[in-house]
Amino acid sequence: MAVFDTPQEAFGVLRPVCVQLTKVQTVENVERLQAQLQKVNAAALQELQEYVLFPLRFTLKTPGPKRERLVQSVVECIRSILSVTCVKKQDLLHELFSELCTCLSSPSGLKRPPPQSEEVKLTVIQALQALMHSAYGDILLSLYQPSTLPHLGFAVSLLLALAEQEKAKEIRTSALKCLQALLLHCDCQEYHRLLDKEESQRCGDLFASFLPGISITLSRMITGDIKQGHMITVSAIKLFYQTVGFIMADEQLRRFPEKKEKPRVEQSRIADLMVHRGPDWVQSTADKLSLLIHKIVESSSVHQHWKVRLELVELAHHLMLKSSQSLVASVGQLLKALVGLVNDDSPKVRSRSSEVLRSIAEQKVITENRALADVLSENLHSLATALPRLMTSQDDQGKLSTLNVLLGSLKLLGSKMNIVLNSTAHLHRLSKALMQVLELDVTDVKIVEERRQGELPASLQHGLQKGQAQKKYFRFFTDERIFPLLQQVCRVLGYYGNLYLLVDHFMGLYSESVAFRKQAALVLNELITGAAGLGLDVLHEREAAPSMDDLKGTITSILEEYTDQANWHLVTSTEEQEEANDKLAIPPSRLRALTEGAHSSSHVLSSAAALEPNPTIRSMNSNIWQLCIQLEGVGCFTHALGKEFRVLLMSALYPVLEKAGDSTLFISQTATGTMVDICQACGYGSVQQLISENTDYLVNGISLSLRRVAHQPHASRVLETMLRHSDASLFPLVKDVIQDVLFTLDQSYDSQAASFLRVLHSLMAALARWFVLARQNEQQQGAQTSPGTTQLPGAIPTAATTTGQDVERFFLDYVKQKQIAEGNLPDMEEEEVFPATAEEPQGNDTGAEGEASLPAHAQVAKDVMERCIHLLSDKSLRVRLKVLDVLELGVTVLHPHDNHLLPMAHRAWPALVTRLINDDPLAVLRAFKVLCTLAEKCGDFLRQRFSKDVLPKLAGSLSSQAPVSARAGPVYSHTLAFKLQLAVLQGLGPLCEKLDMGEGDLNRVAGTCLVYLSARQPMKLQEAARSVFLHLMHVDPDATWLLLNGVCCPHRYPPPHASLRPVQLSGMGRPRGELTDNVLHLLGELEQRERAMLWPRTQGAPEPHGPPPP
Repeated sequence: MAVFDTPQEAFGVLRPVCVQLTKVQTVENVERLQAQLQKVNAAALQELQEYVLFPLRFTLKTPGPKRERLVQSVVECIRSILSVTCVKKQDLLHELFSELCTCLSSPSGLKRPPPQSEEVKLTVIQALQALMHSAYGDILLSLYQPSTLPHLGFAVSLLLALAEQEKAKEIRTSALKCLQALLLHCDCQEYHRLLDKEESQRCGDLFASFLPGISITLSRMITGDIKQGHMITVSAIKLFYQTVGFIMADEQLRRFPEKKEKPRVEQSRIADLMVHRGPDWVQSTADKLSLLIHKIVESSSVHQHWKVRLELVELAHHLMLKSSQSLVASVGQLLKALVGLVNDDSPKVRSRSSEVLRSIAEQKVITENRALADVLSENLHSLATALPRLMTSQDDQGKLSTLNVLLGSLKLLGSKMNIVLNSTAHLHRLSKALMQVLELDVTDVKIVEERRQGELPASLQHGLQKGQAQKKYFRFFTDERIFPLLQQVCRVLGYYGNLYLLVDHFMGLYSESVAFRKQAALVLNELITGAAGLGLDVLHEREAAPSMDDLKGTITSILEEYTDQANWHLVTSTEEQEEANDKLAIPPSRLRALTEGAHSSSHVLSSAAALEPNPTIRSMNSNIWQLCIQLEGVGCFTHALGKEFRVLLMSALYPVLEKAGDSTLFISQTATGTMVDICQACGYGSVQQLISENTDYLVNGISLSLRRVAHQPHASRVLETMLRHSDASLFPLVKDVIQDVLFTLDQSYDSQAASFLRVLHSLMAALARWFVLARQNEQQQGAQTSPGTTQLPGAIPTAATTTGQDVERFFLDYVKQKQIAEGNLPDMEEEEVFPATAEEPQGNDTGAEGEASLPAHAQVAKDVMERCIHLLSDKSLRVRLKVLDVLELGVTVLHPHDNHLLPMAHRAWPALVTRLINDDPLAVLRAFKVLCTLAEKCGDFLRQRFSKDVLPKLAGSLSSQAPVSARAGPVYSHTLAFKLQLAVLQGLGPLCEKLDMGEGDLNRVAGTCLVYLSARQPMKLQEAARSVFLHLMHVDPDATWLLLNGVCCPHRYPPPHASLRPVQLSGMGRPRGELTDNVLHLLGELEQRERAMLWPRTQGAPEPHGPPPP
């Protein structure tokens, strides 16, 4: 707290100390003065300012060497005085300024820092800064006169040398802040007097003399070693753009006279130091500054610290607003800095860059300045020319920066872009650059190999999911951030550019070459998206948006080109090529009639394309990507038009459904996503609703296409897609079309079987889903709501429920089973025949009624199975595999109608047996699956046939293959032979249980599968063999127990009485072998089952005294 509030009191205290310091200049006296100054009020000290400063200034002026500590103490005392007082005299300001600068001077000149210690330098710099802040009102401007130009230049040079060459970061930062204050750009919190236009003009004239030294030194600091720290770089950037923006301000240079006026000073040397900011000087300085700005942008834009990059944004913003006309040559670099940081890693840098770009666009700095627009246009042309080279030579970060510059330039041009696009050279360069950069990588085999399998999830059948574009792989870049930037470039072109001009140009490229077709389609899709104003962020609105009619007309022309036969029906798999060759392998007269008939030229082109021999993986991959891009384009068009797209559904829906049924996974997924896009845009609640409300149009198209040989496969895909995405309500609408398909198949078994079998498979799957699985689900739900009592099969009745009739039934059943086991079958056959004959009239009547009232879906399934039976012996393996799949589904659909299913099974049996015992392993696998389904649905009907025709072959095959699999290594599990063994072993158990096979067949199965219990077999085969024995336990647990104990018997069974002989089993006493582990596991399972069946009886009966029976 101040003690002396009046000047008189303060003078009385300070006078002795000041006199003593004037006499003897020591550190102690300075510190004594400093201590007394702490007790004086600021107002009183203001009155005594010059008196108190005199001994301090006298100490600095004393000739001879001085100790650094004394100088430091004196300067600190001066700074403390200046921080609480104001300098109100020009002479005092100039003298203090000179004296403080002298403290920093070096005997060797300005090339090296002064020799003082770092503490002295820092104190002097802080005192200088305090002096600049203490100057009162207009007194400060007296320092900025032509006569003081040498003093200012000396101070600027000293501070620049300290900022650049000192090692201490604090000194360098303080020097830069002092320079800011000296150049009237201080950004501290204290009050600063604002300059009017004349004062700014006069100061700009003075500072222009320092511009070369300041700009060059600061640029060296900015681009210097990164170890100097980010704060120094940030301060240097700030001082650079404040100084350059002040001296090169458009407002000042606009008022500057062209001829140099006579200086107001008389000294010629000072007059020579003054700079005339005329047009020549501005042009020359702008060119030199352009080089420095280029270096600063290149260095700071990749600086690791985000604050440096953020300050670079401020540099670009400040210079673009203050000096956009005088620094025209640097506009490109400044825009590059801005747009390059729009996608920066730091959110603060990203948001500030976007904000600055938007403000520049709103103030129309570019669009209302023809010179800047011309510069941007030329930069755009240069960048488009260099873009392919840059995209192949730069790293991913460099590519991102380049594309950001391109995108930012287009956004800033805005509607002025049309001036550029109207230039043929500019448009040609830009389009070819996009064509080269967007070139896809079409070498991935996986895209061609992946096939569509199975049905669509229920979520897509009854609801909507967002359609997603396929992930694309490009030839010249891998970073996932680059393609969205290219999309934005194309959308901005569509938003601001002439839509008709752009679409016409890129449609020309689409038709010009197959090499450009995919890239051109990508660009066209994004052009329409941008023209609709979707999915892009712009800096300012366009002058006029295209009307809905313009958009609709443009989209219609693109759709016609996309869905043209030559661009839509492309070879995407070897299967399609083989089918195409089969179609064309017809008599020449018929081929001539087809091509010369009422077919369009595009149809002839597609037929000619199909004749191309052996398409390569690369060409098929390219075709797949082309179709996917075109399908994505249809989705883009739907969002662009919204509900207005309903007008184009007649021409777009049929081709999209056709591709949704394509066997290539990528194409099918993309088409399904496009259907979702159509639903969302046109207001349909689901894909099912979309199909059901347009079924009449689709059915008509299918009927017309079935009449043309070349169009039949495409029609079958459309019908297949309709069946996959609909419910049972569709069946009555397509029943007639299904009959047309069957009729067409009857006419062309040789050439069209493969393509029609796909739709028949989808038909049977749909019928099974609609009429069989749905009914089963309802029955299961009903069973869950009203559960009944269940009992384990073969369980012995408990004591509480056992009656005489139960015991009698048990023994009668035992006798019957024993007769069957001994082969005494005639009595059983008579028992089966007599009840049948007794009920024969009733059975015939019900059969007639069932045949007459066969449901429509079952009748269709029966018709399909009749066609498939004829194709079971087709020479094509692919056809046989598809036929087996269709037959399996047909059995499921006809299962409730035994009177029709059993005759079909009887007719199909000979050909099915041939597939099982004498065919390709793939067909054997599929045929065995059909056999398992038949056994599950037909039961006893197949027992004797299977036992006689199939089981011996299967058992022989398993026995012969067992040694091979036992010796094989881990690679064997990937072979077809292993998969066949595994499938047969997994299916034998259910077959034995469903067919209720006799003892002889069961023994054959058990003996065959016993060797697969060996520990040498692959683990999966061991598990499958154990599953066979688990099913045999259900059929005949006693025989299974006896067989397993014959291999390995873990327990001995003593007789219950001495008169009885001990039980002897062949497995007793045997050493452990390769079958032991699995046999013991199965015996444990069997024991657990026996205990589970005996558990209810033990709960209700007293515990027996004797040992349990074996």
